[in-house]
Amino acid sequence: MRNIYDIARAELQSLFYSPIAWLILIIFTFQSAGIFGGHLAGMVMGKELGYSLSDLTYKLFVDQWSGGIFPVIQGYLYLYIPLLTMGVMSRELSSGSIKLLYSSPVTNRQIIFGKYLSMMIYGLVMMFVLLIYIVVAWCSIKDFDYPMVFTGLLGLYLLLCVYAAVGLFMSSLTSYQVVAAMLTLTILGVLNYVGSMWQDVEFVREITYWLSISGRANEFIRGLICSEDLLYFIIVTAMFLTLATIRLQAARQKQRWTKTSGQYLGVIMVIVVLGYFTSRPSLMTYYDATATKRNTLTERSQEVISQLKGGLTITTYVNLLDDNNIYWGVPSAYKSDQQNFRHYTRFKPEIEMKYVYYYDTLLGVEPSRYMQTKSLKERAHEAMTIYGLDSTKVLTPEQIRAKIDLVREDNWFVRVLERESGEKTFLRIFRGMDRMPKEAEITAAMKRLAMKLPIVGVVTGHGERNIHQTGDRNYTAFGEDRHFRYALMNQGFDVKEVSLDNEIPEEINILLLAEMRSPFTPEQRVNWEKYVARGGNLIILSEPNRRDVMGPVLADFGVQMVPGILVKPTKDFAPELIQTLPTREACEQIYYFGAILDQGYCVTMPSASALTYGEDKGFKLTPLFETDSLVWNELQTTDFVDDSVSLDVASGEVQQKYITSVALTRQVGEREQRIIILGDADCISNGELSMGRAGIRSANYTLIMGGFYWLSDGEVPIDVRRPALLDDDYKVGGSLVRFWDIFLSWILPCLMLVAAVFILLRRRGR
Repeated sequence: MRNIYDIARAELQSLFYSPIAWLILIIFTFQSAGIFGGHLAGMVMGKELGYSLSDLTYKLFVDQWSGGIFPVIQGYLYLYIPLLTMGVMSRELSSGSIKLLYSSPVTNRQIIFGKYLSMMIYGLVMMFVLLIYIVVAWCSIKDFDYPMVFTGLLGLYLLLCVYAAVGLFMSSLTSYQVVAAMLTLTILGVLNYVGSMWQDVEFVREITYWLSISGRANEFIRGLICSEDLLYFIIVTAMFLTLATIRLQAARQKQRWTKTSGQYLGVIMVIVVLGYFTSRPSLMTYYDATATKRNTLTERSQEVISQLKGGLTITTYVNLLDDNNIYWGVPSAYKSDQQNFRHYTRFKPEIEMKYVYYYDTLLGVEPSRYMQTKSLKERAHEAMTIYGLDSTKVLTPEQIRAKIDLVREDNWFVRVLERESGEKTFLRIFRGMDRMPKEAEITAAMKRLAMKLPIVGVVTGHGERNIHQTGDRNYTAFGEDRHFRYALMNQGFDVKEVSLDNEIPEEINILLLAEMRSPFTPEQRVNWEKYVARGGNLIILSEPNRRDVMGPVLADFGVQMVPGILVKPTKDFAPELIQTLPTREACEQIYYFGAILDQGYCVTMPSASALTYGEDKGFKLTPLFETDSLVWNELQTTDFVDDSVSLDVASGEVQQKYITSVALTRQVGEREQRIIILGDADCISNGELSMGRAGIRSANYTLIMGGFYWLSDGEVPIDVRRPALLDDDYKVGGSLVRFWDIFLSWILPCLMLVAAVFILLRRRGR
């Protein structure tokens, strides 16, 4: 150890007595300080301008979309190391001083480790610069999440150490420093891109993907320490140091190149074996350093996974004609696609992923004119050529239909989750920019395999809103639209139509009655009352012009619809468009509704009746939504296009805030019966869910999610909430932050420059 320490000290002296080490440090400080100081000042300015603040630690250090400092610095580190390491061994080789080391009582391993120790110490100096920024942020941000940031700092240091090991090995290969620098950049480039090479070969892709250094520090930066990434840094560093030692030994003893090559190959083979085994999910361990455990599945998801005993297979069906989604499932994307389930394999390592390729007509998408001129087979062969697929492994339309019915899934990219015991379910992708399922949808699919989930029965036979027909008034979007993220089927529910001509099946947990246009028959009335009496949950939606038909149904619960239609004249929109907000009681009862208020959204109701609660029917009533401002119940005007509306108190119109939705509860046996009644049926229709209005931030889909979450007794949708983030404010003002920006960006680099000039001049004088 003494020899290693002496070599490291001599190397550090040589570094800091030359301009290159100081130049790298000064440039690194100037560059990183500009990023940090400017970002911090901009965020504090946002506070001064009145913008809401949240998750400040993550945004300042981690989030690459908002300019987090760690991802930016990660992209710059590889530029510094070749300049730093190019002369570590090349200088000794070119000057002949390597012979003095050979003649001294030190081994080749001690020489390499001593040189590398000096690089590690220099790396610590660079990390100390970042530590200054962390201290500044710690003093500036309330409830600073320092464990996450220190984990990110560790990741950057380990990455720098790998770069240094690569540079040291390249420097041992040549006596020319510029060549050593170029070789270092070349190898770092290879390590960055090797993860995308030979991904269509099953065994090889496991090795090349593991060898890739691209993104290796990302999990550390996000606050997650994974044994695979930690061991990667250690193993790859050890590999290049061992290769450098072998190179030194070969030069020292003048051994044959075949023996040296064999030693190189042996080391690489050992590293490959170690890499393969350390990347097995069953052998990985994790530590989430973040305050809210943002890198770990929520407790609800972990509970679901714990109930999935035995094996689980995820089979991905890839339609070669699905141009929008095929790239998720082609062989070159296997490993990156599997990363979507990494948080699940952490808790269930036995998850197996398979891929099935086929071609068939893509439904629900209008093909281009170019595609219309070609047959299915011709288009499929084009895709096989582009993505390098073996045609013998691609199923024809007849073969895939004999294997599984994907026509109901529109032949889109879809996954099938299947337990060892035989239970199956679909996991879909969705329309829009954010296509892939998230934790809520993945866990809901797994929960469907683990237990029986609520079934929503949709009452038919009285002209109600339809879940099968498209059109603005109907309920296809949340009823059976498989490619809509917030459709009930994608959140864990089953949906089926039911008729009141027969008793409601026991399997129905929630009954939906949406604006019936004709009353119940006596037999239907009896079956309805039986369901209510047994304690079944309900969601009832009415319309102002259905008061006569829906009134008797609502009266069973003591609820009445106020005569007329709620109106609020505005410059830009129809007067019957009402904006509603959840009440305080609603936010306490259903957490989804609290998010509507917190994020400044509302629920729009295009034609709503106000609700009142009269006769006591044994239910406890909670107002859910009320108008956001004063409105009135219009009794006279019916044509809102050509006629204008005005408040007429004499006719009974009253201007005030009105309740438009209520929740009712009562105890039936051992369970609580839950009922939601809304005075508007359009608010969750296809048209309203897809509507966008300038200046109105509507979140009507949240009404669906929150309402059915409450009606299902919290079973689904999956509750994926995490503890509240506490780092939501700054402890300092803008003037102090601007001073720090100037100090870190200009004064600190200048102080380093002065120190460098002083040391170099003093050394020259001696």
